[in-house]
Amino acid sequence: MIEVHQFPCLSDNYGFLLHDTDSGETVCIDTPDAAVYLAEAETMGWTITQVWNTHWHPDHAGGNEDIKTVTGCMITAPATDAPKIAATDRIVEGGDTVSIGAHKAEVIDVGGHTKGHIAYYLPDAGIAFVGDSVFALGCGRMFEGTPDQFWASLKRIKALPPGTRLFCAHEYTAANAKFALHADPDNAALADYAEEVAARRAQDLPTVPTRLSRELATNPFLRADDPAMQARWGGGDAVATFAALRAAKDSF
Repeated sequence: MIEVHQFPCLSDNYGFLLHDTDSGETVCIDTPDAAVYLAEAETMGWTITQVWNTHWHPDHAGGNEDIKTVTGCMITAPATDAPKIAATDRIVEGGDTVSIGAHKAEVIDVGGHTKGHIAYYLPDAGIAFVGDSVFALGCGRMFEGTPDQFWASLKRIKALPPGTRLFCAHEYTAANAKFALHADPDNAALADYAEEVAARRAQDLPTVPTRLSRELATNPFLRADDPAMQARWGGGDAVATFAALRAAKDSF
């Protein structure tokens, strides 16, 4: 059985430990804060054996060396970003697979936030670790990629089974909801979702993970191919609509 242990770290990151009860393996999904990851693993009674990095940013790979020094774990990183990632043992790219015990994870190219950003999708568990590529009601800032690249990445996420749970790396949902309501004001499902988000955050509860089916109905960035969104933001082209939405969010 696969277990996911989620915990807050840094100012607004989530840390994830992925554990296989059969093999005893434990994977760090990114390493925002080595001390917190090591403490959480110890609390759970789990031994860290791997790190799967999604991209090079320090709040995702900054703890690699310290965790590897303590545990001797194997570190996997995306090929394009790997030169900027410390202590990498193995590089992967879209179409490759990695494993925890008998469970395989598909590596998905989700470049755009960084050029080499990847996600890890475990079909048998119905979960995907998407880093900063997509968030609940949002997507990552386009630091290095292009609108064409980023939209192609979001289409790969959109193509996953609708029931897939997306483990996003930050608690940005309340801020994302404000922009989403601005971008898509007539969406009743979005209005309901935003109310739920506000209630959960008022109780200091997480809004992550989110389910893909809900994001497909409410996340404006995933809806850039919707005619209503194109009419409002892009004039009939999904890439142009995505680019317009991303630019608007950057200055919102």
